[in-house]
Amino acid sequence: MKKTKTTAPAAESYFTLKEPLRFEGTRYKPSAKRPMGYRWYDPDRKVLGKRMADQLRFAVCYWHSFVWNGVDPFGGDSFQRPWHAAGGDPMAQAKQKADTAFELFRLLRAPYFTFHDRDIAPEGATLRESNLNVRRIGEVFEKKMAATGTKLLWGTANLFSNRRFMAGAATNPDPEVFAYAAAQVKNVLEMTHELKGENYVLWGGREGYETLLNTDMKRELAQFGRFLTMVVEHKHKIGFKGAILIEPKPAEPTKHQYDYDVATVFGFLKAHGLEKEVKVNIEQNHALLAGHTFEHEIVLAQALGIFGSIDMNRGDEMLGWDTDQFPNNLPQVALALYHILQGGGFTSGGLNFDAKLRRQSIDPDDLIAGHAGAMDLCARALLVAEKMITDGALAAQLEERYAGWNGKLGKSILAGKQSLDSLARLVAATDLEPQPRSGRQERLEQLVGNYL
Repeated sequence: MKKTKTTAPAAESYFTLKEPLRFEGTRYKPSAKRPMGYRWYDPDRKVLGKRMADQLRFAVCYWHSFVWNGVDPFGGDSFQRPWHAAGGDPMAQAKQKADTAFELFRLLRAPYFTFHDRDIAPEGATLRESNLNVRRIGEVFEKKMAATGTKLLWGTANLFSNRRFMAGAATNPDPEVFAYAAAQVKNVLEMTHELKGENYVLWGGREGYETLLNTDMKRELAQFGRFLTMVVEHKHKIGFKGAILIEPKPAEPTKHQYDYDVATVFGFLKAHGLEKEVKVNIEQNHALLAGHTFEHEIVLAQALGIFGSIDMNRGDEMLGWDTDQFPNNLPQVALALYHILQGGGFTSGGLNFDAKLRRQSIDPDDLIAGHAGAMDLCARALLVAEKMITDGALAAQLEERYAGWNGKLGKSILAGKQSLDSLARLVAATDLEPQPRSGRQERLEQLVGNYL
Protein backbone atom coordinates (compact mmCIF):
# COMPACT_ATOMS: atom_id res chain seq x y z
CA MET A 1 0.00 0.00 0.00
CA LYS A 2 1.12 3.56 -0.69
CA LYS A 3 2.22 5.23 2.54
CA THR A 4 0.37 8.43 3.45
CA LYS A 5 0.68 10.55 6.56
CA THR A 6 -2.57 11.40 8.35
CA THR A 7 -2.49 13.45 11.53
CA ALA A 8 -5.18 13.56 14.21
CA PRO A 9 -5.49 14.11 17.94
CA ALA A 10 -4.37 11.23 20.14
CA ALA A 11 -7.07 8.82 21.29
CA GLU A 12 -5.57 7.78 24.61
CA SER A 13 -7.64 10.28 26.57
CA TYR A 14 -11.00 9.26 25.08
CA PHE A 15 -11.64 6.48 27.63
CA THR A 16 -11.08 6.89 31.35
CA LEU A 17 -9.97 3.26 31.63
CA LYS A 18 -6.26 2.90 30.87
CA GLU A 19 -5.39 -0.73 31.56
CA PRO A 20 -6.85 -3.61 29.56
CA LEU A 21 -9.54 -5.68 31.19
CA ARG A 22 -8.39 -8.97 32.63
CA PHE A 23 -9.92 -12.14 33.99
CA GLU A 24 -10.81 -11.50 37.62
CA GLY A 25 -12.82 -14.62 38.53
CA THR A 26 -16.42 -15.02 39.62
CA ARG A 27 -15.79 -13.38 42.99
CA TYR A 28 -14.70 -10.15 41.32
CA LYS A 29 -16.37 -6.96 42.51
CA PRO A 30 -15.78 -3.60 40.79
CA SER A 31 -13.56 -1.14 42.64
CA ALA A 32 -12.09 2.27 41.97
CA LYS A 33 -8.85 0.62 40.94
CA ARG A 34 -10.47 -2.10 38.81
CA PRO A 35 -13.87 -0.66 37.75
CA MET A 36 -14.34 -3.32 35.08
CA GLY A 37 -13.13 -6.86 34.62
CA TYR A 38 -14.07 -10.27 33.27
CA ARG A 39 -15.70 -12.71 35.65
CA TRP A 40 -16.00 -15.51 33.08
CA TYR A 41 -13.92 -14.63 30.02
CA ASP A 42 -10.53 -16.24 30.54
CA PRO A 43 -8.95 -16.27 27.05
CA ASP A 44 -6.44 -19.02 27.80
CA ARG A 45 -8.82 -21.37 29.59
CA LYS A 46 -9.22 -24.62 27.67
CA VAL A 47 -12.78 -25.40 26.59
CA LEU A 48 -13.26 -28.68 24.74
CA GLY A 49 -9.59 -28.75 23.87
CA LYS A 50 -9.22 -25.19 22.59
CA ARG A 51 -8.51 -21.83 24.20
CA MET A 52 -11.68 -19.96 25.10
CA ALA A 53 -10.53 -17.09 22.89
CA ASP A 54 -10.17 -19.49 19.95
CA GLN A 55 -13.61 -21.02 20.50
CA LEU A 56 -15.35 -17.64 20.62
CA ARG A 57 -13.24 -15.54 18.23
CA PHE A 58 -14.75 -12.25 19.41
CA ALA A 59 -14.91 -9.29 17.02
CA VAL A 60 -15.90 -5.66 17.58
CA CYS A 61 -17.83 -4.07 14.72
CA TYR A 62 -16.72 -0.67 13.53
CA TRP A 63 -20.09 0.73 12.40
CA HIS A 64 -22.25 0.57 15.52
CA SER A 65 -19.37 1.27 17.87
CA PHE A 66 -17.78 4.26 16.14
CA VAL A 67 -20.02 5.41 13.30
CA TRP A 68 -23.50 5.46 14.80
CA ASN A 69 -24.05 8.80 16.50
CA GLY A 70 -27.19 8.07 18.52
CA VAL A 71 -29.67 9.58 16.07
CA ASP A 72 -33.22 8.23 16.05
CA PRO A 73 -36.31 9.39 14.07
CA PHE A 74 -37.19 11.85 16.82
CA GLY A 75 -33.81 13.18 17.95
CA GLY A 76 -30.32 14.05 16.82
CA ASP A 77 -26.77 13.09 17.74
CA SER A 78 -26.68 12.06 21.40
CA PHE A 79 -23.17 10.55 21.47
CA GLN A 80 -21.29 13.56 20.06
CA ARG A 81 -18.08 11.66 19.36
CA PRO A 82 -15.25 14.07 18.51
CA TRP A 83 -14.82 12.55 15.04
CA HIS A 84 -18.48 13.35 14.30
CA ALA A 85 -18.01 17.10 14.81
CA ALA A 86 -19.09 19.28 11.89
CA GLY A 87 -16.42 21.22 10.05
CA GLY A 88 -13.51 18.90 10.84
CA ASP A 89 -11.04 17.44 8.37
CA PRO A 90 -12.76 14.16 7.35
CA MET A 91 -9.54 12.18 6.98
CA ALA A 92 -8.10 13.47 10.24
CA GLN A 93 -11.35 12.50 11.94
CA ALA A 94 -11.16 9.05 10.31
CA LYS A 95 -7.64 8.65 11.71
CA GLN A 96 -8.84 9.72 15.16
CA LYS A 97 -11.68 7.22 14.91
CA ALA A 98 -9.17 4.48 14.03
CA ASP A 99 -6.99 5.43 17.00
CA THR A 100 -10.00 5.20 19.30
CA ALA A 101 -11.13 1.92 17.77
CA PHE A 102 -7.80 0.21 18.34
CA GLU A 103 -7.66 1.63 21.84
CA LEU A 104 -11.03 -0.05 22.51
CA PHE A 105 -9.76 -3.32 21.03
CA ARG A 106 -6.73 -3.09 23.33
CA LEU A 107 -8.76 -2.38 26.44
CA LEU A 108 -11.16 -5.23 25.70
CA ARG A 109 -8.40 -7.60 24.55
CA ALA A 110 -10.64 -8.24 21.54
CA PRO A 111 -8.82 -10.43 19.01
CA TYR A 112 -10.77 -9.32 15.91
CA PHE A 113 -12.69 -6.42 14.37
CA THR A 114 -15.00 -5.96 11.36
CA PHE A 115 -15.78 -2.98 9.12
CA HIS A 116 -17.63 -1.52 6.12
CA ASP A 117 -15.62 0.73 3.80
CA ARG A 118 -17.85 3.72 4.56
CA ASP A 119 -17.32 3.18 8.30
CA ILE A 120 -13.62 3.77 8.19
CA ALA A 121 -13.19 6.58 5.66
CA PRO A 122 -15.26 9.39 4.14
CA GLU A 123 -16.75 9.25 0.65
CA GLY A 124 -15.07 11.42 -1.91
CA ALA A 125 -16.36 13.20 -4.99
CA THR A 126 -15.67 10.09 -7.08
CA LEU A 127 -15.32 6.38 -6.39
CA ARG A 128 -11.61 6.68 -7.11
CA GLU A 129 -11.29 9.27 -4.34
CA SER A 130 -13.49 7.24 -1.99
CA ASN A 131 -11.41 4.11 -2.58
CA LEU A 132 -8.21 6.05 -2.02
CA ASN A 133 -9.56 7.31 1.32
CA VAL A 134 -10.36 3.71 2.32
CA ARG A 135 -6.86 2.61 1.31
CA ARG A 136 -5.24 5.37 3.33
CA ILE A 137 -7.03 4.18 6.46
CA GLY A 138 -6.12 0.65 5.42
CA GLU A 139 -2.49 1.69 5.79
CA VAL A 140 -3.27 2.88 9.32
CA PHE A 141 -4.96 -0.45 10.07
CA GLU A 142 -2.00 -2.38 8.70
CA LYS A 143 0.39 -0.69 11.11
CA LYS A 144 -1.91 -0.94 14.09
CA MET A 145 -2.69 -4.60 13.44
CA ALA A 146 1.02 -5.38 13.21
CA ALA A 147 1.70 -3.51 16.46
CA THR A 148 -1.21 -4.92 18.47
CA GLY A 149 -1.88 -8.37 17.02
CA THR A 150 -5.55 -7.48 16.43
CA LYS A 151 -6.87 -9.29 13.35
CA LEU A 152 -9.61 -8.68 10.79
CA LEU A 153 -12.50 -11.14 10.96
CA TRP A 154 -14.13 -9.69 7.87
CA GLY A 155 -14.55 -6.64 5.70
CA THR A 156 -17.49 -5.53 3.58
CA ALA A 157 -18.65 -2.73 1.30
CA ASN A 158 -21.55 -0.45 2.20
CA LEU A 159 -23.91 -0.82 -0.76
CA PHE A 160 -26.98 0.65 0.91
CA SER A 161 -26.39 4.09 2.50
CA ASN A 162 -25.71 6.29 -0.53
CA ARG A 163 -28.85 7.40 -2.36
CA ARG A 164 -27.57 5.79 -5.58
CA PHE A 165 -28.38 2.45 -3.93
CA MET A 166 -31.96 3.28 -2.96
CA ALA A 167 -33.19 0.70 -5.53
CA GLY A 168 -30.47 -1.78 -4.66
CA ALA A 169 -26.91 -2.36 -5.82
CA ALA A 170 -26.65 -5.71 -7.62
CA THR A 171 -30.42 -5.71 -8.17
CA ASN A 172 -30.66 -2.09 -9.34
CA PRO A 173 -32.60 -1.42 -12.57
CA ASP A 174 -29.62 0.67 -13.77
CA PRO A 175 -26.57 -1.39 -14.89
CA GLU A 176 -24.31 1.60 -14.16
CA VAL A 177 -25.17 1.30 -10.47
CA PHE A 178 -24.37 -2.43 -10.70
CA ALA A 179 -20.97 -1.55 -12.21
CA TYR A 180 -20.27 1.06 -9.51
CA ALA A 181 -21.11 -1.45 -6.77
CA ALA A 182 -18.87 -4.06 -8.38
CA ALA A 183 -15.96 -1.62 -8.44
CA GLN A 184 -16.57 -0.74 -4.79
CA VAL A 185 -16.63 -4.40 -3.75
CA LYS A 186 -13.44 -5.09 -5.71
CA ASN A 187 -11.58 -2.48 -3.67
CA VAL A 188 -12.80 -3.75 -0.30
CA LEU A 189 -12.34 -7.43 -1.15
CA GLU A 190 -8.75 -6.76 -2.21
CA MET A 191 -8.03 -4.70 0.90
CA THR A 192 -9.58 -7.40 3.10
CA HIS A 193 -7.23 -9.89 1.42
CA GLU A 194 -4.19 -7.62 1.94
CA LEU A 195 -5.07 -7.18 5.63
CA LYS A 196 -5.32 -10.98 5.95
CA GLY A 197 -9.03 -10.84 6.71
CA GLU A 198 -10.55 -14.25 7.29
CA ASN A 199 -13.90 -13.66 5.52
CA TYR A 200 -15.67 -11.22 3.24
CA VAL A 201 -19.36 -10.41 3.89
CA LEU A 202 -22.13 -9.18 1.61
CA TRP A 203 -25.26 -7.81 3.26
CA GLY A 204 -27.98 -7.02 0.72
CA GLY A 205 -29.50 -4.16 2.67
CA ARG A 206 -31.45 -2.92 -0.34
CA GLU A 207 -31.35 -6.04 -2.51
CA GLY A 208 -35.11 -6.42 -2.43
CA TYR A 209 -38.21 -4.41 -3.20
CA GLU A 210 -40.85 -2.09 -1.79
CA THR A 211 -43.54 -2.96 -4.34
CA LEU A 212 -43.87 -5.53 -7.12
CA LEU A 213 -45.52 -2.86 -9.28
CA ASN A 214 -42.06 -1.59 -10.30
CA THR A 215 -40.03 -4.78 -9.75
CA ASP A 216 -38.99 -7.49 -12.19
CA MET A 217 -38.05 -10.12 -9.61
CA LYS A 218 -36.77 -12.73 -12.08
CA ARG A 219 -34.44 -10.17 -13.63
CA GLU A 220 -33.20 -8.88 -10.27
CA LEU A 221 -32.46 -12.37 -8.94
CA ALA A 222 -30.46 -13.09 -12.09
CA GLN A 223 -28.50 -9.86 -11.58
CA PHE A 224 -27.85 -10.75 -7.93
CA GLY A 225 -26.63 -14.20 -8.92
CA ARG A 226 -24.27 -12.77 -11.52
CA PHE A 227 -22.92 -10.22 -9.04
CA LEU A 228 -22.17 -12.87 -6.44
CA THR A 229 -20.56 -15.10 -9.05
CA MET A 230 -18.26 -12.21 -10.01
CA VAL A 231 -17.26 -11.77 -6.35
CA VAL A 232 -16.40 -15.48 -6.08
CA GLU A 233 -14.45 -15.36 -9.35
CA HIS A 234 -12.42 -12.38 -8.14
CA LYS A 235 -11.79 -14.07 -4.79
CA HIS A 236 -10.07 -16.91 -6.62
CA LYS A 237 -8.28 -14.57 -9.02
CA ILE A 238 -6.54 -12.68 -6.20
CA GLY A 239 -5.93 -15.80 -4.09
CA PHE A 240 -8.17 -14.84 -1.18
CA LYS A 241 -8.54 -17.94 0.99
CA GLY A 242 -11.27 -16.65 3.30
CA ALA A 243 -14.96 -17.43 3.04
CA ILE A 244 -17.48 -15.32 1.14
CA LEU A 245 -20.48 -14.84 3.44
CA ILE A 246 -24.04 -13.62 2.87
CA GLU A 247 -25.89 -12.17 5.85
CA PRO A 248 -29.62 -13.05 5.75
CA LYS A 249 -32.29 -10.56 6.78
CA PRO A 250 -35.98 -10.64 5.82
CA ALA A 251 -36.80 -6.93 5.67
CA GLU A 252 -35.71 -3.47 6.84
CA PRO A 253 -34.74 -1.28 5.12
CA THR A 254 -36.66 -2.81 2.22
CA LYS A 255 -40.12 -4.35 2.56
CA HIS A 256 -38.82 -7.70 1.30
CA GLN A 257 -35.16 -8.67 0.92
CA TYR A 258 -33.99 -11.47 -1.33
CA ASP A 259 -31.68 -12.92 1.34
CA TYR A 260 -34.67 -13.46 3.65
CA ASP A 261 -33.27 -16.30 5.80
CA VAL A 262 -30.85 -19.24 5.63
CA ALA A 263 -33.24 -21.42 3.65
CA THR A 264 -33.86 -18.66 1.09
CA VAL A 265 -30.14 -17.97 0.73
CA PHE A 266 -29.40 -21.66 0.21
CA GLY A 267 -32.06 -21.92 -2.51
CA PHE A 268 -30.54 -18.87 -4.21
CA LEU A 269 -27.03 -20.34 -4.00
CA LYS A 270 -28.21 -23.65 -5.43
CA ALA A 271 -29.94 -21.89 -8.29
CA HIS A 272 -26.66 -20.22 -9.26
CA GLY A 273 -24.29 -23.10 -8.52
CA LEU A 274 -22.67 -21.28 -5.59
CA GLU A 275 -23.61 -23.53 -2.65
CA LYS A 276 -20.01 -24.79 -2.39
CA GLU A 277 -18.53 -21.29 -2.62
CA VAL A 278 -20.60 -19.12 -0.29
CA LYS A 279 -21.65 -19.49 3.34
CA VAL A 280 -23.79 -17.41 5.69
CA ASN A 281 -23.18 -14.94 8.48
CA ILE A 282 -26.19 -15.34 10.80
CA GLU A 283 -27.44 -12.57 13.07
CA GLN A 284 -29.63 -13.29 16.08
CA ASN A 285 -31.90 -10.29 15.59
CA HIS A 286 -32.34 -11.02 11.88
CA ALA A 287 -33.32 -14.61 12.67
CA LEU A 288 -36.08 -13.36 14.97
CA LEU A 289 -37.37 -10.92 12.35
CA ALA A 290 -37.64 -13.85 9.93
CA GLY A 291 -39.79 -15.74 12.43
CA HIS A 292 -37.05 -18.14 13.52
CA THR A 293 -34.89 -18.73 16.55
CA PHE A 294 -31.17 -18.08 16.39
CA GLU A 295 -30.42 -21.76 16.90
CA HIS A 296 -32.81 -22.74 14.10
CA GLU A 297 -30.82 -20.69 11.60
CA ILE A 298 -27.50 -22.02 12.95
CA VAL A 299 -28.57 -25.67 12.81
CA LEU A 300 -30.15 -25.31 9.37
CA ALA A 301 -27.00 -23.67 7.98
CA GLN A 302 -24.93 -26.52 9.43
CA ALA A 303 -27.27 -29.12 7.94
CA LEU A 304 -27.01 -27.46 4.52
CA GLY A 305 -23.22 -27.07 4.76
CA ILE A 306 -23.20 -23.26 4.60
CA PHE A 307 -22.56 -22.22 8.22
CA GLY A 308 -19.87 -19.56 8.38
CA SER A 309 -20.03 -16.94 11.12
CA ILE A 310 -22.43 -15.14 13.47
CA ASP A 311 -23.37 -11.63 14.51
CA MET A 312 -24.22 -11.82 18.20
CA ASN A 313 -26.85 -9.40 19.42
CA ARG A 314 -30.45 -9.49 20.54
CA GLY A 315 -33.75 -7.89 19.68
CA ASP A 316 -36.37 -6.40 21.93
CA GLU A 317 -39.23 -8.90 22.12
CA MET A 318 -41.70 -6.02 22.46
CA LEU A 319 -40.56 -4.38 19.22
CA GLY A 320 -40.78 -5.62 15.65
CA TRP A 321 -37.62 -4.13 14.23
CA ASP A 322 -33.86 -4.60 14.39
CA THR A 323 -32.77 -3.09 17.71
CA ASP A 324 -29.20 -4.50 17.72
CA GLN A 325 -28.79 -4.74 21.50
CA PHE A 326 -25.91 -6.43 23.29
CA PRO A 327 -26.77 -10.01 24.30
CA ASN A 328 -27.88 -10.59 27.90
CA ASN A 329 -29.96 -13.78 27.74
CA LEU A 330 -27.80 -16.65 29.04
CA PRO A 331 -30.08 -19.56 28.01
CA GLN A 332 -30.44 -18.26 24.44
CA VAL A 333 -26.72 -17.68 23.96
CA ALA A 334 -25.84 -21.03 25.58
CA LEU A 335 -28.11 -22.91 23.16
CA ALA A 336 -26.66 -21.06 20.18
CA LEU A 337 -23.10 -21.89 21.23
CA TYR A 338 -24.08 -25.48 22.03
CA HIS A 339 -25.24 -26.00 18.45
CA ILE A 340 -22.19 -24.23 17.02
CA LEU A 341 -19.89 -26.50 19.05
CA GLN A 342 -21.92 -29.58 18.16
CA GLY A 343 -21.41 -28.68 14.52
CA GLY A 344 -17.64 -28.48 14.95
CA GLY A 345 -17.24 -24.85 16.02
CA PHE A 346 -16.00 -21.93 13.97
CA THR A 347 -13.45 -22.28 11.20
CA SER A 348 -12.85 -18.91 9.51
CA GLY A 349 -15.89 -17.36 11.20
CA GLY A 350 -16.32 -15.94 14.67
CA LEU A 351 -18.60 -14.08 17.05
CA ASN A 352 -19.03 -10.48 15.94
CA PHE A 353 -20.85 -8.01 18.20
CA ASP A 354 -23.17 -6.34 15.71
CA ALA A 355 -24.66 -4.42 18.63
CA LYS A 356 -24.94 -0.78 19.56
CA LEU A 357 -25.28 1.19 22.74
CA ARG A 358 -28.64 2.58 23.70
CA ARG A 359 -29.06 6.23 22.82
CA GLN A 360 -28.81 7.34 26.46
CA SER A 361 -25.49 5.52 27.06
CA ILE A 362 -23.39 8.55 26.22
CA ASP A 363 -20.25 8.01 28.33
CA PRO A 364 -17.25 6.82 26.28
CA ASP A 365 -16.66 4.06 28.82
CA ASP A 366 -20.13 2.70 28.02
CA LEU A 367 -18.55 1.31 24.84
CA ILE A 368 -16.20 -0.73 27.01
CA ALA A 369 -18.93 -1.82 29.40
CA GLY A 370 -21.33 -2.90 26.64
CA HIS A 371 -18.76 -5.08 24.91
CA ALA A 372 -17.19 -6.41 28.11
CA GLY A 373 -20.53 -7.48 29.52
CA ALA A 374 -21.42 -9.21 26.27
CA MET A 375 -18.07 -10.98 26.10
CA ASP A 376 -18.46 -12.16 29.67
CA LEU A 377 -21.98 -13.43 29.03
CA CYS A 378 -20.83 -15.35 25.95
CA ALA A 379 -17.92 -16.83 27.88
CA ARG A 380 -20.28 -17.99 30.60
CA ALA A 381 -22.63 -19.41 27.95
CA LEU A 382 -19.70 -21.24 26.38
CA LEU A 383 -19.00 -22.98 29.69
CA VAL A 384 -22.67 -23.96 29.92
CA ALA A 385 -22.50 -25.35 26.39
CA GLU A 386 -19.35 -27.27 27.33
CA LYS A 387 -21.22 -28.92 30.23
CA MET A 388 -24.05 -29.86 27.91
CA ILE A 389 -21.64 -31.49 25.48
CA THR A 390 -19.37 -33.27 27.95
CA ASP A 391 -22.34 -34.60 29.92
CA GLY A 392 -23.78 -35.98 26.70
CA ALA A 393 -27.34 -36.39 28.00
CA LEU A 394 -28.93 -34.18 25.34
CA ALA A 395 -27.05 -35.89 22.52
CA ALA A 396 -27.93 -39.31 23.94
CA GLN A 397 -31.64 -38.46 24.02
CA LEU A 398 -31.45 -37.31 20.41
CA GLU A 399 -29.61 -40.44 19.36
CA GLU A 400 -32.19 -42.61 21.12
CA ARG A 401 -35.07 -40.84 19.40
CA TYR A 402 -33.69 -41.60 15.94
CA ALA A 403 -32.19 -45.00 16.77
CA GLY A 404 -34.47 -46.82 14.35
CA TRP A 405 -32.82 -45.09 11.41
CA ASN A 406 -29.57 -46.84 12.35
CA GLY A 407 -31.30 -50.23 12.08
CA LYS A 408 -31.78 -52.45 9.06
CA LEU A 409 -35.03 -50.87 7.89
CA GLY A 410 -33.92 -47.29 8.35
CA LYS A 411 -30.61 -47.81 6.57
CA SER A 412 -32.25 -49.60 3.64
CA ILE A 413 -34.75 -46.74 3.17
CA LEU A 414 -32.06 -44.04 3.14
CA ALA A 415 -29.82 -46.13 0.87
CA GLY A 416 -32.54 -46.18 -1.77
CA LYS A 417 -33.14 -49.90 -1.45
CA GLN A 418 -36.85 -49.50 -0.68
CA SER A 419 -39.78 -48.27 -2.78
CA LEU A 420 -43.41 -47.50 -2.02
CA ASP A 421 -44.27 -51.00 -3.25
CA SER A 422 -41.70 -52.78 -1.08
CA LEU A 423 -42.60 -50.80 2.02
CA ALA A 424 -46.30 -51.45 1.46
CA ARG A 425 -45.59 -55.18 1.19
CA LEU A 426 -43.50 -55.04 4.38
CA VAL A 427 -46.29 -53.33 6.34
CA ALA A 428 -48.88 -55.84 5.07
CA ALA A 429 -46.70 -58.90 5.68
CA THR A 430 -45.80 -57.95 9.25
CA ASP A 431 -49.08 -56.30 10.26
CA LEU A 432 -46.97 -53.28 11.19
CA GLU A 433 -48.77 -50.91 13.59
CA PRO A 434 -46.13 -48.48 14.93
CA GLN A 435 -47.07 -46.57 18.07
CA PRO A 436 -46.06 -42.96 18.80
CA ARG A 437 -43.30 -42.23 21.30
CA SER A 438 -43.00 -39.24 23.60
CA GLY A 439 -40.86 -36.35 22.44
CA ARG A 440 -40.07 -35.58 26.11
CA GLN A 441 -39.89 -31.85 25.40
CA GLU A 442 -40.52 -30.75 28.97
CA ARG A 443 -37.85 -33.10 30.32
CA LEU A 444 -35.33 -31.79 27.80
CA GLU A 445 -36.14 -28.18 28.66
CA GLN A 446 -35.63 -28.99 32.34
CA LEU A 447 -32.36 -30.71 31.49
CA VAL A 448 -31.08 -27.59 29.76
CA GLY A 449 -32.18 -25.53 32.78
CA ASN A 450 -30.10 -27.73 35.04
CA TYR A 451 -26.91 -26.79 33.21
CA LEU A 452 -27.55 -23.10 33.85
